[in-house]
Amino acid sequence: MELTPISQKFVLHWGEMGSRWGVNRTVSQIHALLYITGKPMHAEDIAETLGVARSNVSTSLKELQNWKLVKVSHALGDRRDHFETSLDVWELFRTIVRERKAREFDPTIAALRECLSSDDLPMEERAAQQRIAETLALMETLMSWTDEMLRLEPATLMKLLKMGSTVQKFVRGDGRDGSKNSG
Repeated sequence: MELTPISQKFVLHWGEMGSRWGVNRTVSQIHALLYITGKPMHAEDIAETLGVARSNVSTSLKELQNWKLVKVSHALGDRRDHFETSLDVWELFRTIVRERKAREFDPTIAALRECLSSDDLPMEERAAQQRIAETLALMETLMSWTDEMLRLEPATLMKLLKMGSTVQKFVRGDGRDGSKNSG
């Protein structure tokens, strides 16, 4: 398969962004390829299209399956596994947020709670104890907010996101002209 210039740019950029987010470039490019083409592909086609080693594709596909971003499908008359991703950008967003939460935030929250419940806590300086407690409170609040946002329907979430700057101005007390409201 040969990519159009726009599709190629999309795949290459997604690979760059993935590496900035701590995800292997090839993993990100494969996901972008499956998303932009919108159809299941077998590993050989993916390797050929992206110009990467078949072994790299296999490893990357396993990683994408672990992230629940890619699933195996089959084509009639073809014994090979084909791989596809959701074409719903909101479903992908939710999957990524849930997986990052489970891999990054949940273990950190558990570690912070463990620190605060440790018998050794009194040996820590009061300021250190306070910073750990504040970090835990922030992370728990963020996770509570995230869980609530993930429950919203995409249309509602989009409305909320679009309201963001309006809500920020209201909370800051900014007037229409950018000046602070008194009182």
